[in-house]
Amino acid sequence: MEVKLHDIGEGMHEAEILHYYVKPGQNVKNDEPLVEIQTDKMTAELTAPSDGVIEEIKFAIGDVVEVGTTILFLRPANENDKQTMVLNEDKRQQPNAARDDRPQTGTNPHKADHPKKRVQAPPHTRRIARENGVDIEQVTGTGPSGRITDDDVYAFMKAKAQSVSESVGEAQPKLEAEKPAQPNEYIPFRGRRKQIAKKMTQSLFTAPHVTHFDEVMMSDLLHMKQALKEDGESISVAAFFIKAIQWALQEHRIFNSRLNEEEGRIELATEVNIGLATATEDGLIVPVLKRVDQKTISEIHTEMKELTTKAKENRLAHSDISGGTFTISNVGPLGSTGATPILNYPETGLMAFHKTKRAPVVIDEEIVIRDMMNLSFTFDHRVADGAQAAAFANSFIRYIQQPHHMMLKLV
Repeated sequence: MEVKLHDIGEGMHEAEILHYYVKPGQNVKNDEPLVEIQTDKMTAELTAPSDGVIEEIKFAIGDVVEVGTTILFLRPANENDKQTMVLNEDKRQQPNAARDDRPQTGTNPHKADHPKKRVQAPPHTRRIARENGVDIEQVTGTGPSGRITDDDVYAFMKAKAQSVSESVGEAQPKLEAEKPAQPNEYIPFRGRRKQIAKKMTQSLFTAPHVTHFDEVMMSDLLHMKQALKEDGESISVAAFFIKAIQWALQEHRIFNSRLNEEEGRIELATEVNIGLATATEDGLIVPVLKRVDQKTISEIHTEMKELTTKAKENRLAHSDISGGTFTISNVGPLGSTGATPILNYPETGLMAFHKTKRAPVVIDEEIVIRDMMNLSFTFDHRVADGAQAAAFANSFIRYIQQPHHMMLKLV
């Protein structure tokens, strides 16, 4: 029985092998995790389609395989195998049961001497351990229910390095000669970083990008936000941005669309699903906030926080990253004053919010100080023109600069 890499994400073409939970000759049960993979958007596990025995593993850790490729072979379990599984299960349930430590036959391209036991650790923490040569089974978890955290792995590495340093210092005299020059450091170009590069290249060389720049007076919105905070309701500015974009998209539906060149049509989305460009340790990922037109600003704030937290902890499911119709990037808190973002292809538009700062502006022939924010709006010039982009940006700006218009929409 072939266990193949199947499509677990929108637009997925390939994935990197991160980790094997099994080795040749090992008995596995139906739905038991076999291998951990990394796509351009998420980390996932492929599970056993039935009870059986692992016969052969085709790829090594770090290999990139295409969708439809056979990763390993599984022989369906016969009666002897099932009896062995039952015995092994009984042994696991008996603390003092004897263990059979004899090596099993078969080759394994990932060079594991024994199958890894299931430990409580998120995929990102497992990756840190693997990339630093740490056997995660030796790490003591300090998280809830013994869950291993990133800090636990780093602490283990530090303690091990200190132990090695002390033992070497005791065993060898100090050398006066200088150490030879170390090779240049490098970062492996693979996993999510490689997938991001491919998608950005596809977007830039497929859709002709145009970026419209504008500025927004934030003072009235910030005053309203502060008043809500004083009443005990803390709402992020980004939640207001998302609601304003929803209304602007409903007024200018051309930007809530995608071009289907094969069918020769521009497909207008019936839902407003906003992608949230989120920076993580593994690279950029875009969780999607679904049906914002059916959510209050408070609900948008809560769900947005949940999605970004899941993204940073690498806990996003396929449903969390699919179905987007428009993307935003809130880079203002990082100090950005301007950018020309690349579209989240095949979407038609992406709006980025930049740094808000106090600045002099002219209102009614007088110079006053106001809170001003730059924005950049990138769109697909095959689908829309500059005049339409300016109109869309003006709709968004009107809701932000005059938030009482939001109140009218909520009635």
